[in-house]
Amino acid sequence: MVINLVGLVMVLSASSATALYEYGSSWYLFQKQLMWMIIGIGAMLTVMRIDYHVWRKWTKAILAFAGFLMVLVMVPGVGVSANGSSRWLGVGIFRIQPSEFAKLAVLLFIADLLARRAKLMDNPRATLHPVLCVFTVFAILLMAQPNLGTTILLGGIVFVMLFVAGVSGKHLALPMGIVFVVGVLFATLVPYRWRRLTGFIDPWKDASNTGYQTIQSQVAIAHGGITGSGLGHSRAKFGFLPFAHTDFIFAIIADELGLIGALLLVALFVALGVAGVRTSLRAPDRYGMLLAAGITAWILLQAFVNIGAVVGVLPITGVPLPFVSFGGSSLLVTMVAVGMLLNVARQIRKPRSSQSDELTTARGRTRRAS
Repeated sequence: MVINLVGLVMVLSASSATALYEYGSSWYLFQKQLMWMIIGIGAMLTVMRIDYHVWRKWTKAILAFAGFLMVLVMVPGVGVSANGSSRWLGVGIFRIQPSEFAKLAVLLFIADLLARRAKLMDNPRATLHPVLCVFTVFAILLMAQPNLGTTILLGGIVFVMLFVAGVSGKHLALPMGIVFVVGVLFATLVPYRWRRLTGFIDPWKDASNTGYQTIQSQVAIAHGGITGSGLGHSRAKFGFLPFAHTDFIFAIIADELGLIGALLLVALFVALGVAGVRTSLRAPDRYGMLLAAGITAWILLQAFVNIGAVVGVLPITGVPLPFVSFGGSSLLVTMVAVGMLLNVARQIRKPRSSQSDELTTARGRTRRAS
């Protein structure tokens, strides 16, 4: 919730100039994000009260529906295109990004499969191969949009879940190597994509094109210094930094709130990650453990990739900052995933020692009362 509130405030600050220029009101994008945040909180609270085992019954249906949406988004006249990519469905302010739902669907499928086949972890045909087949299908659909950033993120989630489930490293090495090689090929097939991915290495080499966002982002971060220029006082959002309220909102945070504010936000993500790992380790069963691990990996990996791109140590892939960047689909689906994580946490069983202490205390109170 704290990260959500920080994101809402920063969306208002980062989008005010763009919203005024494009929509005639500085509050337009803020109001949209507020609407999605309210819907997301409602969804999170609802899912939090649903036993996470229920989702196992609907895993195949959810996966099929996500695949259908991924195909539908590429149908001419149905999918909504922007910036050279077809990634959205819907009309007006009600647009969804099927790739966000795909991440959750694949995560649920992997958690269910690897939980049911816990005794077959040494058999790649029963565990690793089905997971890789599903990942390959969705990776192809993502690259057809094209959406390399989400493809990389999905691959990271899959790898973490396979590792946590206990798949042998020797079994993971070959397929992961193949995925890496294929990813490099996809990146090099389109010269502009390759220049964009490698532009962070030396952004000044093409300062007016592929290196422009990285340079402007670093200028904004440097301008913020230690304490920041003050909330609402960033200059980068006035047309200098593209996508200031979406992919590069962390740069505006560092500009207006300084190094201190940026590090506090990173600390909040770390705290969320620690809570997620603890939930995974103490989950009531294997399915809950894998579900919690996958959701935690998803949020942390996405935050890492986004912040890394903003500060210039990773290539720009167009991945939003969870809970903070402007975007309804990303916020809603991530909140639903957090609701599942919270339900796993609610069902954690107390250690026997704690139960014994409570029982001893209860007996002592009974004796005193008698």
